[in-house]
Amino acid sequence: MTEQKPEWNEGFFVYRTQFAGKELVFEIGGMARQANGAVLVRYGDTAVLAAATAANQPREGIDFFPLTVDVEERLYAVGRIPGSWPRREGRPPERAVLAARLTDRPIRPLFPKGYRNDVHIVLTPFSIDHDCSCDIAGLVGASLALTISDIPFEGPIGAVEVGYVDGELVLNPCSQDIANSTLSLVVAGTKDAVLMVEAGAHEVTEDILVQAIAKGHEAIKEIVAFQEEIRLAIGRVKCAVEVPELPEGLHDATYQRATAALRDAMRDGDKQSRETAIDEIKQRILDELLPEYPEQEAAIASVFRELVKETVRTLIVDEGIRPDGRGHDDVRAISCQVGLFARTHGSGLFQRGQTQVLSIATLGTLSEAQTLDTTGEEEQKRYMHHYNFPPYSVGEARFMRGPGRREIGHGYLSERALLPVLPDHEDFPYTLRVVSEVLESNGSTSMASVCGSTLALMDAGVPIRKPVGGIAMGLIKERERIAVLTDIQGMEDFLGDMDFKVAGTEDGVTALQMDMKVKGIDQEILAEAMERAKKARLLILSRMRDALPEPRDDLSPYAPRIITLQVDVDKIRDIIGPGGKMINKIVAETNAKIDIEQDGRVYIAAADAEGGLKARKMIEDLTREVEVGNVYDGKVTRIMGFGAFVEFLPGKEGLVHISELAHERVPSVEAVVDIGDAVKVKVIEVDRMGRINLSMKALLPVPEGHVEEDRPSSNDRRPPRRSPNRGPNQGGRPKR
Repeated sequence: MTEQKPEWNEGFFVYRTQFAGKELVFEIGGMARQANGAVLVRYGDTAVLAAATAANQPREGIDFFPLTVDVEERLYAVGRIPGSWPRREGRPPERAVLAARLTDRPIRPLFPKGYRNDVHIVLTPFSIDHDCSCDIAGLVGASLALTISDIPFEGPIGAVEVGYVDGELVLNPCSQDIANSTLSLVVAGTKDAVLMVEAGAHEVTEDILVQAIAKGHEAIKEIVAFQEEIRLAIGRVKCAVEVPELPEGLHDATYQRATAALRDAMRDGDKQSRETAIDEIKQRILDELLPEYPEQEAAIASVFRELVKETVRTLIVDEGIRPDGRGHDDVRAISCQVGLFARTHGSGLFQRGQTQVLSIATLGTLSEAQTLDTTGEEEQKRYMHHYNFPPYSVGEARFMRGPGRREIGHGYLSERALLPVLPDHEDFPYTLRVVSEVLESNGSTSMASVCGSTLALMDAGVPIRKPVGGIAMGLIKERERIAVLTDIQGMEDFLGDMDFKVAGTEDGVTALQMDMKVKGIDQEILAEAMERAKKARLLILSRMRDALPEPRDDLSPYAPRIITLQVDVDKIRDIIGPGGKMINKIVAETNAKIDIEQDGRVYIAAADAEGGLKARKMIEDLTREVEVGNVYDGKVTRIMGFGAFVEFLPGKEGLVHISELAHERVPSVEAVVDIGDAVKVKVIEVDRMGRINLSMKALLPVPEGHVEEDRPSSNDRRPPRRSPNRGPNQGGRPKR
């Protein structure tokens, strides 16, 4: 990375550098000047405004840091008008929520302990170049906006995307590289350590992932150094963080009264029993200390929470005792079930300890794919994974609303884990939706969703290439003492320093997500966590195979049957018919659903095989080329003096001349056939104008002694076509 001196451009500073082979520009002081810090980031043709604002006073009565990150996606950034009826953006789409989470996760650990002021970061993309990641530009912009502001942020941080193309690691790959890459990894961190990793991969090995993270961190160090230079030049002095002091003796009194009891409570392996015991200890401490320290309930509760955290971490690191008694590498008891419900297309119940997730798969037609109205390049989603986390799963009673950011993020991670093993739509022309219902939660429900969804898809008969399993790893770091934990439960996640989720097949990783609550970890610990996660994943996959070794051969009887046809593009109009007449007729008669692609692929979906086969035959009849000599069953549709018109294929009529009705001469057409009669006909000619001549007598036995009379040619047998502007004398003007 090479730096240049800042430019002064009509009232704002411009800083330029090279980042992964492209120019990165920070414009400071020209926009959003009333925010605590604001930066316009230009990366290629991508432009994102990052604005950071903090409240002047801490929020009262809370025990958490109130940080909010919003990505305000605007379709004008890609030159599009919203497709919704009001033609303006509404609630943030899932892509914007995921981008906001991507920024939130690495910056959240870098605010001082005890800081309770509301902080709001808003990222607004004004222009999006898909060769220059908007997410990376926004994340770096948020870091710099915080860094130059007076908000107490212990950054800066950097972020980079890493791809793996043709055996080479590529930083911030362009769209073409992304399409050819087997890895899409975003890594964020400080100059000293990695804070966040998120990746989707096509069975990439753990070694390659570690190399990708290391390469990304080297680039991060450079972008962090550049931000620090800007901070030294124009950064504001940070606000002081005032943490109320505890009354004298309160800390020691709480520790003395509660330590022994908490150590005993932590040895109870059942989550609810353990939580009940901790609540009882807390209430006892409050009852004992409030008379001595009146109006200090919040302070006592804060010290008690600190003691709980310290007790759990000390037992794990110093004594090797986890809250449920497991060793550091032990996976909780696993249970797998499939085929739980008769009418669903596929179902899988996965339980690991006190975490239980039910996943249900539904198969639909390709036309039911989700249409995306976002700034991304993807226009449709054929596979959707939705994750629900009801309050009863953690024993709580509260209101239920729509999916929040956590639900969207967990659903996306599970979706990403399974995408690489799904069959192509050419081989399996279905839209797939899996819904994961968290029935019981005690850690790592997202990875349980991956396992349950694999079982549900296999139970539905979806021919996935390989099963996918997932595991969550944790970390306790006390100075030089470190414990890496396999299959973390809720308390270890909440009180630990790392949440590291890895999903994949037996041959490699398909999805990865890591979040740190401390200022990062080194690569050796990361590599160790990867290796332990692989061992646990292989164990889980073996348990899943015991329940269902491979996808079922047959679909559920309630799943739609899809038949695929390939027709000539010119025949599409024949299938649709004028005003949709023909396709509507097929749908009405067969109850099938029909989707037609522009390249001539036709997908027929029917609830039963009979309806699908009938629709297929009707379409084949519509698109079939008429050949002389073929015999068809038809129906008389019109009678004229010179013959009868017979519909012998859907939408195709031919003429049976009166001379072709029978071997003997007939007095009139009506003497042989009537409208609506079912007849068998043979194609005897397709004339130069494409008109089809049929014969009934060609299929009848010749009477004994019958002599065929000379007949006029077929072109002479049809009545001449008249111009609508001409009279009977075809050659001249109408007589006056």
